[in-house]
Amino acid sequence: MTVTLVPYHQDERLPDASFPLPGLDVIPVTRELPDGDVWTRVAALYELVSAEVADQVSGGTTPSVVSGDCLVAEAVLAGVQRAGVDASVIWFDAHGDIHSLESSTSGYIGGMPLRQIVGDHPELLADRIGLRPLPEERAVLVDARDLDPGEEDFLATSKVRHCPVDDVVLPGGPLLLHIDVDVIDKDELPGLKYPVGGGPSTGAVLASVRRVLATGRVAALDIACPWHPPEGDDTTVRARLLNALLSA
Repeated sequence: MTVTLVPYHQDERLPDASFPLPGLDVIPVTRELPDGDVWTRVAALYELVSAEVADQVSGGTTPSVVSGDCLVAEAVLAGVQRAGVDASVIWFDAHGDIHSLESSTSGYIGGMPLRQIVGDHPELLADRIGLRPLPEERAVLVDARDLDPGEEDFLATSKVRHCPVDDVVLPGGPLLLHIDVDVIDKDELPGLKYPVGGGPSTGAVLASVRRVLATGRVAALDIACPWHPPEGDDTTVRARLLNALLSA
């Protein structure tokens, strides 16, 4: 199995130990990032990610991308689109990731990728990497139990679908399947940067992921691993989870 690894959290290069992928053929995507703000820096990195994904899709491969955050999903979708595939998005996450610049109280850009995918502030990233906006009704947010008021307000009036792990309603056509590992309950996955309780078990998430993959319509798989450097048995637990998701 081949995995495209983007070993970054936004523009921060992460240690290799953050991504236990033993026995897999890993294609790392790295580069020296230019000076400038964070959007300029990630856009330079994501151009390489998008090109790699596009090459794989055009060659008849379903890319599997692993990274340190959810923002990379914008580059993965841009690459799928560049290859001529018009994919909808299935977004597994404990968080909404659907803030705009205006609604975010923290300014954390990792809380914005799904909102940008559906067209918010394209000048920040989408325009730079060639990402076309996705109609809201073709985005499905799975779980997302930790929502800020601004995200709740947006979801209340948007066409983005919000559903539980055990009842994912899929749009037609090709799919980008995005999985933030923090969708799993924090008690089952220690070391997360943004842990959330009250969530589904690892088994429930894997079963749901397998149902999506079983459609045969997944054009690309994107896995975000926003966790701290490993301690103790973390590496074993994480390697087991990544292997299960990648082989699902």
